[in-house]
Amino acid sequence: MNKSITHSVNKTNILFRGFAIAYALFAYGIGSAALFWFFLASTGMAPYSLSDIKTNNLFAALAINTFLILLFVLQHTIMARKSFKQKWTRIIPAHLERSTFVLAAGIAMALMLWYWQMLPGIVWSIEHEYIRLAVLCLAFFGVAYVLFTTLIANHFELLGLRQAWLYATGRPYTPVDFKRHWVYSYSRHPMMLGLLIIFWSTPDMTVTRLVLVISLTIYMFIGILFEEHSLIQEFGDTYQDYKREIGIFFTFR
Repeated sequence: MNKSITHSVNKTNILFRGFAIAYALFAYGIGSAALFWFFLASTGMAPYSLSDIKTNNLFAALAINTFLILLFVLQHTIMARKSFKQKWTRIIPAHLERSTFVLAAGIAMALMLWYWQMLPGIVWSIEHEYIRLAVLCLAFFGVAYVLFTTLIANHFELLGLRQAWLYATGRPYTPVDFKRHWVYSYSRHPMMLGLLIIFWSTPDMTVTRLVLVISLTIYMFIGILFEEHSLIQEFGDTYQDYKREIGIFFTFR
């Protein structure tokens, strides 16, 4: 009887561990796909909107776009808060909390891109061939820079795979230490810097894109304030010293 119970428990544990890996990989796939869609749209290699829902009314289009931005912002802001995580992990296992955030973020971004309403008008359009190429190269540099910084910051931790893997292999979770290395030795938020480069580096700035990048830029700076508050709470004087010595995007010595 005891052997039967032990076998059943072990089988259940294997199923839970397998589910954790599958769920984390699924969330990683959705989040990464949405992010790369955004990257491709930002470089002109993919459309911003694929939905059949279109409106020729400027105010209706702005209202829909505002709602989509708010949906994305609220998802990021609420789910990133420590107080929410403490309550959320009573429902979602702690080792899947980050994956759930990545999944929700991917869905929110995909919805925003899918239903984004096109707006009339062009703010600027660069005609010189070499300048256009230089601006596009800058945008691709921004994409590469963002991806590189995720690797430096522990890509698999950031996107929830490490947490699920540790659980599946029966090892306790250990937080990633705060380190000043590579790009983080001269920039507190290199990932955000890369995103800013992507947002604004385009040879053809349409009104459609401008509304999106202004909204995301404003939210980014608000998000940085919240993130730094959380980092100070977590790392205390270590992060305070880092904040005094290292610039938000650049450090000029």
